[in-house]
Amino acid sequence: MNRPTVHRIARTLAALGLALGLTGCASLIGEKQVGPGPDPSSPGAAPSAAPASASAGPAALPYDVRPLLKPAHKYLGVSADGAPTSMDSITAFAQQVGKQPNLIESYSGWGDNFDAKGAKNAWDAGAVSYIAWEPFTVSLADIAAGKSDDYIRGYAAAIRNLDVPVALSFAHEMNGGWYAWGTKHATPDQFVAAYRHVHDVFAQLGAGNVIWVWSPNSINPMPNVQLQPYYPGDTYVDWVGIVAYYTHLEAGTFQQLYIPTLTEVRQFTDKPFLISETASEPGARKPADIANLAAGVIAHPDCLGFIWFDYNKEVDWKVDSDPQALAAFKRAVSDGRYGFDVRNP
Repeated sequence: MNRPTVHRIARTLAALGLALGLTGCASLIGEKQVGPGPDPSSPGAAPSAAPASASAGPAALPYDVRPLLKPAHKYLGVSADGAPTSMDSITAFAQQVGKQPNLIESYSGWGDNFDAKGAKNAWDAGAVSYIAWEPFTVSLADIAAGKSDDYIRGYAAAIRNLDVPVALSFAHEMNGGWYAWGTKHATPDQFVAAYRHVHDVFAQLGAGNVIWVWSPNSINPMPNVQLQPYYPGDTYVDWVGIVAYYTHLEAGTFQQLYIPTLTEVRQFTDKPFLISETASEPGARKPADIANLAAGVIAHPDCLGFIWFDYNKEVDWKVDSDPQALAAFKRAVSDGRYGFDVRNP
């Protein structure tokens, strides 16, 4: 079963367990409640090397990503089959919705090589490659201990050498129980240590053309998991990503899906946020969900935009699942505030 299918099934089961109050389902998903941990900015958790974040200044950067961190217009992102290694699905998406996307999300397993061709394809099309980097085959503790450093160095060097901006989301949805790096398998301290270590290895190699994304899942399915213990600190994060979908089982408005999470996040950081993975299930309310999402992004100045999960995986999340949904999406993103060429922000 491929990654998007596993992902969607896991979240659907988790949401079903919450909606019906079935403790057996929650146990199946493997969610574990964790309380507040040590302050991730405490001296005991300090990095081994001074980090070079995207805001550190021109001397730290092979490519100056700062204009892309808080652009004047909104990002219109998409994750679609084969992209950005192949741009065929992106071309089709742009033709469908009437606008070129400028964030293209893909998924990279631990051990995979950096897709330099895909990142260059995205850049040449006026988009940033956004990579969800998924450590399925190694523990966070081992990453923090340096056991994957050769691999991380190779990945970092490949990104640095390409010298175009790349957004990198390490171990997303860490506050859920459905992934190997989530609450069932790792502590907040282990996540923070691994995230910081990966960042520091990149910094040591001068790979400053990375936009670092910290991307928890919406707190709705696991309200008792606190986010602050998982936060690596502002020095290590450029964007906060929030993952949440419009489904028949979960709350169905921008206010319900994203604002509780944002409210909690705002207690410890003012970094701009991105809806880093979203879509709506097919059905009569999908056009309204799309309109609600797009309007919510516009209404929040600190929201950078959204990335649409454009796959037909166990349900049809695609924007063209029906004519009404596609028409709603085209109307929503026709707003001039959506979209810009990242090569000239």
